Amino acid sequence: MEQPNTFEHLIHVDQVVKMYRSGAGEVTVLHGVTLKVNPGEAVGVVGPSGSGKSTLLNMITGIDRPTRGQVVVNGQPIHTFDENKLARWRGITIGVIFQFFQLLPTLTVIENVMLPMDFCNVYKSRERPRHALALLDEVGLTEHAHKLPNALSAGQQQRAAIARALANDPPLIVADEPTGNLDSVTAESVFGLFDRLVNVDGKTLVVVTHDKSLASRLPRIIEVRDGKLKDNGHS
Repeated sequence: MEQPNTFEHLIHVDQVVKMYRSGAGEVTVLHGVTLKVNPGEAVGVVGPSGSGKSTLLNMITGIDRPTRGQVVVNGQPIHTFDENKLARWRGITIGVIFQFFQLLPTLTVIENVMLPMDFCNVYKSRERPRHALALLDEVGLTEHAHKLPNALSAGQQQRAAIARALANDPPLIVADEPTGNLDSVTAESVFGLFDRLVNVDGKTLVVVTHDKSLASRLPRIIEVRDGKLKDNGHS
């Protein structure tokens, strides 16, 4: 496994411009943005729809590439990686949590959690079920391990998705509208999990959200508006 270099910032997005071609011509979505996130920080990304939040997230996760500028995550210049190297890097560096969970419906919950381990060949085969069960226990889902996702509530599916995001013990957790489909009580339990990941497990957390309640509890807020960043700092 490739060892990252030691850098002060876990995330360093440096003067990134992102442009797309459309029928109306070239559209600039990010205008030379710079963002630095330290290890162990919890950062919320907010802003209106179409402001560039998802594009910024795609830069950090390597799903998309900058038109200009650099993206260094965990010491790796991911803007220079080819697709194979990027997929391998992403599997061991970032756990992604989606609004709509993205659990595979034909696999049991424990099989969904083991998928990242299988893909990246992390842990020995015989150890993977035990590790997956330990993660499901951490999110309170041990008794549901062998059920299919559609047998679980929305909140349980989101907790299963969090367990899957932790499968390879990545240093960075990225969540895209993680409470968007949850009621307030369930959203509270998910926030409790995030709080533990940062303050107990030392993970770095980046959350894109429209949820004002969730955003208000994150110590640092980045506002994206018209493709530019405003760092509202620490609350």
